[in-house]
Amino acid sequence: MARGFIFILSLIFLTDLIDTIGQLILKRSINSLDFHIDSFTKAFKLVVQLLKIPRVWFGFILSGVSLVVWLFVLTRAELGFAFSLDSMRYILIALASAFFLKEKIVPIRWLGIFCVILGIVLVAAGQH
Repeated sequence: MARGFIFILSLIFLTDLIDTIGQLILKRSINSLDFHIDSFTKAFKLVVQLLKIPRVWFGFILSGVSLVVWLFVLTRAELGFAFSLDSMRYILIALASAFFLKEKIVPIRWLGIFCVILGIVLVAAGQH
């Protein structure tokens, strides 16, 4: 494999990993609040509550860092290729959700994860 390919693959994985961590932080933050949204006013109050939680801001910062890395990826790789490999995010989110949030991965979702992995392998193989 060419060094450039491994470098791009590493950057895409990095952006997906950073974004996964940010999403976990945001999910845990929103889960820490007791709320029931049944109106625009309550939704607005929820947003205000969330913005008072420092972890939420850290999650936003991680999303911003992920975006910066992604923009760098786009300077080095074709969009179709990079976006296809960016599907690693779905795998990372599913696994991290199961491990850290104790969410259950049902068999059909495992099949979907396998399909995403297969797609990533095929796209990566087609690049060379």
